Amino acid sequence: MSKNNRTELETDFIRMIQENERIIYKVCSFYVSESFRMEDLYQETVLNLWRSYPKFRNESSYSTWIYRIALNSCISDLRKESRHHQNVPLSWSENIVFEPDNMEDDIRELYTLIRQLKTLERAIILLWLEEKSYQEIADITGLSLSNVATKLKRIKEKLKTMLNQ
Repeated sequence: MSKNNRTELETDFIRMIQENERIIYKVCSFYVSESFRMEDLYQETVLNLWRSYPKFRNESSYSTWIYRIALNSCISDLRKESRHHQNVPLSWSENIVFEPDNMEDDIRELYTLIRQLKTLERAIILLWLEEKSYQEIADITGLSLSNVATKLKRIKEKLKTMLNQ
């Protein structure tokens, strides 16, 4: 690859990251814990995006591709860490970095409950809250459309149950 092509690739990548930074932070914020700092998750996600960027084929939108890489990066790190540590304390949920101070109490409580969900459940509800269609959620997660619908229904029921406890 020539120097000009490399520079152009880097420039395009940086612009794409800047335009979609909110997505990366949003996904990473759902996986922040005592073991996973925001900075580390963000950096790992951007690194994985950079590694994959030359192979991006425009078969989906940048945002769909970024969601997929970001979720896979966070989930992979979570799985790696869980192999090394059997118990993960949940005390981190009160100190989430990207929770606005003026967030309504009920929304804050919902986010606290979401952080207690399983990894894939968190990913699905995050995408649904981001107003992604069932098809987009299926594309990002690799699940079938009917599986997304079923899982989303169960997740909503689970959150209602958790809320009423």
